[in-house]
Amino acid sequence: MKGKASDMYSKDCVKVAIRVRPFNKRERDAGSCCIVSMVSSSITIQDPRDSQSRRSFCFDYAYWSHSGFAQDRSGLYLPEEPGGRYADQDSVFQDLGVGILENAVQGYNATLLAYGQTGSGKSYSMVGYGPNKGLVPKLCDRLFQVIRENQDTRQCQVFFSMLEIYNEQVVDLLSRASRTPGGLRVREEQQRGFYVEGLRTVPCDSAQQVEQLMEQGTRTRTTAATHMNANSSRSHMLIILQLKQIFSKESITKQSNINLVDLAGSERQRSSGSEADRLKEGTAINLSLTTLGNVISTLADVAVGKKVVHIPYRDSVLTKLLQSALGGNSRTVMIATLSPADICYEESLSTLRYAERAKRIQNRAVVNESPTERLVKELKAENARLLQRLSRLGHEGRRTNDETKELRQLLTHNELQIRAIQTLWEQHLQEALKDWEQQYANITQERRMMQMHPYILNINEDAQLSGVVKLFIQEGEWGIGLCDSSPRSISIKGLGIQEHHAAFRNEQRRVTLTPLAGSKVIVNGNSVSQTTELQHLDRLILGSNCTYLFIGFPSERGGDDWSRYDYDYFQSELAAAEGIHLGESSAGSSQTDPSLLAVFYDYIKLMPMVAEVNQMSQELKKGVEFKLEIKNLALSDSKGHDLEKEIVIRVTSVGSKQVWMWSKAKFVNRKFLMEDVYQQHQGLSAAALPRDKDPFWDPMEPLLLGTAHLWLQSLAFRIPLEEQLEVLGSEGTEEAILQAQLVPCSSTGLPLGEDDILIDPSELLGRRLDFQLFLEQCCGLRWIREARNRGVQIGFRLFDCSQPLYTPAVWHNVNPLLDHRVHFASLHTSQHLLDYLESSAVVLELWGLQEGCTDLVSSLDGVRMTTEGVFIIDEAGPTDTIDLEELKSINGSLKMENQSLREQLNTARNGGEGVRGRSVRPSCDAEFARALKVFYHNMTSVRGQLQRLRRHRPSEESDLLGLRLFVDEQSRLLRDFSEQLEQSVSTLKQDVAAIVRRKRERSGIWS
Repeated sequence: MKGKASDMYSKDCVKVAIRVRPFNKRERDAGSCCIVSMVSSSITIQDPRDSQSRRSFCFDYAYWSHSGFAQDRSGLYLPEEPGGRYADQDSVFQDLGVGILENAVQGYNATLLAYGQTGSGKSYSMVGYGPNKGLVPKLCDRLFQVIRENQDTRQCQVFFSMLEIYNEQVVDLLSRASRTPGGLRVREEQQRGFYVEGLRTVPCDSAQQVEQLMEQGTRTRTTAATHMNANSSRSHMLIILQLKQIFSKESITKQSNINLVDLAGSERQRSSGSEADRLKEGTAINLSLTTLGNVISTLADVAVGKKVVHIPYRDSVLTKLLQSALGGNSRTVMIATLSPADICYEESLSTLRYAERAKRIQNRAVVNESPTERLVKELKAENARLLQRLSRLGHEGRRTNDETKELRQLLTHNELQIRAIQTLWEQHLQEALKDWEQQYANITQERRMMQMHPYILNINEDAQLSGVVKLFIQEGEWGIGLCDSSPRSISIKGLGIQEHHAAFRNEQRRVTLTPLAGSKVIVNGNSVSQTTELQHLDRLILGSNCTYLFIGFPSERGGDDWSRYDYDYFQSELAAAEGIHLGESSAGSSQTDPSLLAVFYDYIKLMPMVAEVNQMSQELKKGVEFKLEIKNLALSDSKGHDLEKEIVIRVTSVGSKQVWMWSKAKFVNRKFLMEDVYQQHQGLSAAALPRDKDPFWDPMEPLLLGTAHLWLQSLAFRIPLEEQLEVLGSEGTEEAILQAQLVPCSSTGLPLGEDDILIDPSELLGRRLDFQLFLEQCCGLRWIREARNRGVQIGFRLFDCSQPLYTPAVWHNVNPLLDHRVHFASLHTSQHLLDYLESSAVVLELWGLQEGCTDLVSSLDGVRMTTEGVFIIDEAGPTDTIDLEELKSINGSLKMENQSLREQLNTARNGGEGVRGRSVRPSCDAEFARALKVFYHNMTSVRGQLQRLRRHRPSEESDLLGLRLFVDEQSRLLRDFSEQLEQSVSTLKQDVAAIVRRKRERSGIWS
């Protein structure tokens, strides 16, 4: 279904279309929910975390391509029912492509921008796949059809250019010359505006020739991405079609440019946003897209009448080249594509907001006159004036030989210029046809080879670049690697590829792969080091991230669907080999936790990037290793709820053992900076980087190693607590054992006795509560065991303390004595504090220190303290105090009334005997309280015994005798633990039985 708001070109405003794609395999496997709905040209998106939060947007066109489609035998996607809501490729072209073409034919410049996150369907809408041709090939087909239909009235010339912008460098994708270091230059001319100097422009006379040039450009783009270690999803691709129409009878020439732009992925970084990188943001990788957003926002402000001083066209290469398309001489359309899956909510909402701003831009399009045709006119006019002058000189009899000779030379020169201009098109076309014939012969040869031999097929993150490179494995032995001097070698380039990387052997219709010494080869997710026989559709990764699909002999292929083996499949297979699986859910639930799903996507997306930076670090001899970790995988907050999980990268200096933790956003930024350093090194122009400019290095900072939870419930009953806590790392590893105590105390810090224990915590309401947190010792610090030149601190925050508090730093000790005591007091205990104590824990954070980093210091800003150094918490306002006093008064009155009623009832039943009985019989509640106190203290001892059992482990160097001694000691500890536990429970049972027996006896007496 498509919605249409108005006639497309009634005004020169940027027209915006939105297209919603189907779920991809990843989203289907995860059981994603659709959060986007569409009515006519209006689209609504719902926040998956809040069913009441919805945002609606209205655009010129809205296309529903998410559902309601079927695939015919040829592979073409069509609506399930005639007139159904599904918008296929043809309906998108009819609305957008036809309008662009009509504008170009009329002589206007026209631009089509495709915007959206990576994988949202931009390339599918622009280029298409298989029989589902996109806007670009359909527009080219229709363009040459229009040219054929009008060849009697005009002469048409079409020129094709294709370029890529990556990291602010322009690459000519059709160039036959070697790549220019730093890319092509963008220059400015008064008449032409901004243009790319030296960009190859190829004449074309058929849609097939354009298609072939696109294939050639895509192949160049794929090869460059592999060689330069570039991420194609972060590059912009521009296709420029120049249409020149010469109307001989009218002596008019119309010239128009059709710019077809596939913008880089617009995904947002999944980051807390709390961290700013000390090095420049994203190098130049995000500059073009960021500047484009700034230009669009500024032009949107201009459209609504705001005063704008400067439009930042010149801030990036992309916006320079698109200046005419945005607010200039062009009629422009933007198609924004998005995923309707709940896990893509942030990216999809960002896309909708971006597109909404773009639709406000107004352009000033005019019909273009060709500079070349104007030059011909001017030359003819000048010749006419020269002839008139010669004639006048002859009539007046004042002709001189010198002047006549000079005028004749000018005439001859002008005639040659006119002839050169008019024959330039034919010459260029003939040269292009020769190239096209050579390319066609190469394609024919490749297709013939595909029917004869097995081969490996490249797989790229960008689906449009997958399947472009085919490396054939003919009979015999073939080496593969950087070396291309051998006649029986297959040359590939990429990070981690050795001079001689591996060897293929094709014998007796069997193909084997043998890795050579020092090379990295992965088959179907598993690293291999010996000869492996390859099967049809095996997945190969050579070096850091050169991914290939093995296509077996023609007889093995059958009707297999190769499309499912995309880039994500390769990375998911690698992740599974590391123990990271998608779809594992707890309690047999079929729905995967969305937060875990998001982390899984980030993990597999970053895996190849981590492999690449490790390879760069190795080749540049940086001595730094990178490893993916899942932050907060096993950690929880003070309520015991799971923390939000995200990917972090652990960076370790192999020599110094220094460690950094980088967020995903920081790592991605640094990765592009590392690429710059690596490219300079490859070009042998690298100068030694100062340390503060080195993307592989950072200043030392404290690292959060893990947390432990000390539950506060005992404080609500004023019962002391002594715990030996496991400090768990982010992924569940044991980092240390922490000995901690909670000690209810008086205002002077003296511990309270058993008589101060409360049965009902509400008795604390409105009263003062004092307690101490005592951190005694840390044992078995793994952080210090790995490197003795390290230190640790413990940090914590309690209730409404605005700032965290830290223990003093301790260094070089695996079992450091902390001996840190903090006194807290609530002057008027509130219900809020009681609820907190009964349901929460104080989270004790273990921070790791390294040489060169600053200790963490407790900030006392906003913290209230007494002169004795007591921290005041739970500072209730006057209104809360009055309420608590009232509650306390009401509670006391009710207790007195209850006691009075009991006395009256007992007097009525038993007379004086009842009064005498009450005076000698203790309260059952008091007896229960005493029994529970005894049990609680016994269980504290049992808990300590359990902690000793958990820490009791055999030495790594133990021999058989040592293991026997360990088993004996373990048996003794288990026996002691069992006896203590049994004794505690038995004592409680006996006490409760005695209380119940006495109560029954009293009931018998009273009755």
